[in-house]
Amino acid sequence: MKALRKWIYFTAALLLASPIHSLAQERYMLGYAGFAGFQVSMWAAKDLGLLKKHGLEVETVLVPGTSRQIQALVGDSIQFAHVDAAGHVRAVMRGADIVMIGGSLNKFPFSLVTQKEIRKPADLIGKKIGIVGFGGANDLAVTLLLREWKIPRDKVTVLQAGGGANRLVAMSSGALDATVLSHPELGEALRIGMNELGNLNEFKTADYPMSAVAVRRPFMAQNRNVVKRFMMAYAEGTYQFMNNKEKGMSIFKNRLKQDNAKALEETYNYFAPQFSFPTRVSHNGMQNTLELIAKEDPKLDTKVGKYVDESIMDELEKEGFFKKIAGQ
Repeated sequence: MKALRKWIYFTAALLLASPIHSLAQERYMLGYAGFAGFQVSMWAAKDLGLLKKHGLEVETVLVPGTSRQIQALVGDSIQFAHVDAAGHVRAVMRGADIVMIGGSLNKFPFSLVTQKEIRKPADLIGKKIGIVGFGGANDLAVTLLLREWKIPRDKVTVLQAGGGANRLVAMSSGALDATVLSHPELGEALRIGMNELGNLNEFKTADYPMSAVAVRRPFMAQNRNVVKRFMMAYAEGTYQFMNNKEKGMSIFKNRLKQDNAKALEETYNYFAPQFSFPTRVSHNGMQNTLELIAKEDPKLDTKVGKYVDESIMDELEKEGFFKKIAGQ
C-alpha cells in the first residue's frame, strides 16, 4: 500500500510539473484558399499523413481567397494560411503582423478565358471580367494582362465572382465575358468552346509567389518548433506530389471531387512541373510583386525581408532535410 501511495504521489508530481501541451497534443487549423490545383501542397501535407508523421494534429478548412485567409489568420481562426504575394504584401502594409515562411508555387497558374466571340485583347473593352476577390492573385493577373495589352483598367468592368467553378458557371450562362482560370476549370472551359486569350506563364511577369505559407509572427516566435515541423510536412508533401503521379492524382480526385481520369491527369500534368522544391518563396517573384505594388504606393517598403522570413527554410537546408527527402 505504501508503495502504491508513493507511486501515485510521484505520478501526480510529474503531471503537475509537465506543461499542458505535452499531455494532450494541440490541434492547429490549416487554411486552403479554394479548389484549384495550386492548393495541392496543403492538401498533400494532410492527405498523405505527413503532418501526423511530423507530430502535428492539423485540420484543413476552406477559407476562400487570400484576403479571407489573412483575416482568419490575423484573428487566429487558423494558424497556417495559404496566400499569394500581392494579398500578403498589402495586408502587411495595412499593419498585419504576418510573414511568409515558404512557398511551393512561384508562377501564375492562370489563363484568361473568354467567350468565343472575344478573339483579341481589344475585344475586352467594355466587357465584364470575373475574379475571386479584389487585391488577390486573380486581380493582379488581370492587371498584368491588361497592362501587357495596353488596355486601361477602367475600360473593363472587374467583378468579384467567387471561386473557379462559380466563375465557369457564370461564363457558361453569359453573366461574365471573361475570367482567369487554372486547371481543372481551364480544361473544362476549353472543352466547351471558350477561348484562351492569354496565358500568364508566357509573360516575363510570370514569376510570382502564388502559393505561400503565412503565419502570424507572434505565433512563430512562440511555436517555432511547430512551424518548423509544419514546413517539413509541407515540403515533403510538395515533393511527393511533384514526383509521384499516382499520389498526386489521388489527392486531386479526393479534393476536387473529380472522377474524370482525363481531367485529373490533365490537371496533374499541368501543375506538377510548375511547383518548387525546396519550398522557398521566389525572390524574383517577390521583386516583381513589390515593383508592381510600389507603383500604387511609392512609400512601400520594398525589402523582401519585411514580408518573408526564410530562417526555418535555411535551418532545414543546413540540416540536409531537402536532400534527404529527395534521396540525394
